[in-house]
Amino acid sequence: MSEWLDKIGAAPSLTALDELRVAALGKSGAITARLKSLGAMDAETRTREAPAIHAEREAVTAAIAERKAALEAAELERRLATERLDLSLPAATTPRGTIHPVAQVMDELTEIFADLGFAVAEGPEIEDEWHNFTALNMPEAHPARAMQDTFYVAPGSGSGAGGDTGRVLRTHTSPVQIRTMMAGSPPIRIIAPGRVYRSDSDATHTPMFHQIEGLVIDRAIHMGHLKWTLETFLKAFFERDDVVLRLRPSYFPFTEPSAEVDVGWSMEKGRRVVGGCEGWMEVLGSGMVHPRVIAACGLDPEEWQGFAFGTGVDRLAMLKYGMDDLRAFFDGDLRWLKHYGFGFLDVPTLSGGVGA
Repeated sequence: MSEWLDKIGAAPSLTALDELRVAALGKSGAITARLKSLGAMDAETRTREAPAIHAEREAVTAAIAERKAALEAAELERRLATERLDLSLPAATTPRGTIHPVAQVMDELTEIFADLGFAVAEGPEIEDEWHNFTALNMPEAHPARAMQDTFYVAPGSGSGAGGDTGRVLRTHTSPVQIRTMMAGSPPIRIIAPGRVYRSDSDATHTPMFHQIEGLVIDRAIHMGHLKWTLETFLKAFFERDDVVLRLRPSYFPFTEPSAEVDVGWSMEKGRRVVGGCEGWMEVLGSGMVHPRVIAACGLDPEEWQGFAFGTGVDRLAMLKYGMDDLRAFFDGDLRWLKHYGFGFLDVPTLSGGVGA
């Protein structure tokens, strides 16, 4: 036994130690062979020899473990003493992770609207019906409340603001506008980005998607202010000066008058892009905040006016970066994320380009 222990104690490396382990305890090792020989011994001899052989195996096993720990500790000390990390080196140019296009576009939108004087407001994703529908001038019989459009979480008594109304997964971020108007006092300039939920699924619709809405409440606000804001925003987002807007009369229960906003498009390198005037595509819904909505929030519509607008963040990302299927945004396909994702140092700025 002492011979094995001496060799193990003098092993100069982990490789040499492993060779000794195989020689002693491997399938064809010396100690293993002695253990196998116990079966051929008579009972008296086996009773005499077995304890010594088992004791040798345990001693050799313990010595190997102890020597291995000592060699590993010595190697770690050597590496700590010799290896250095230069923190002044530039960051890796090919990081494994990427920023999702939705997160990138959210940052781009926030940068643009912050420059226009808008603050970011947030609210709960599980909303009561009063904030999600009633305060936005949607009566109980309104089609938007139908079960096939809205995900209902819990029923309620329908007792009004602050009462036990039913709970839904919010269908838009407009409830954030209601909460902001009720919590503060004008003038108000906010954007409300976030997740919203509707019962719909195809190449351009998903049950969960991202939306950003804007709200301005002040004195003497009119449609001209709305058009200028949207035109400035879209030119900055698409980073083109040839963005052309068209406002079409429409209907939304929470705005009056209401307008759908179209942008001109043209063909470049076989792809339809925003800019030019070969055709039109819808990108936004907007309008002047309905006086009933302003009154529901405790403000005097004779004194305060405002405009609101809303658009899908995922749709904007599709238009700007050439994606053709909204469902791929949520598939978790690493190949898609590697192709369309952004580097973590690609921070949007108006001076450097929001889509840089």
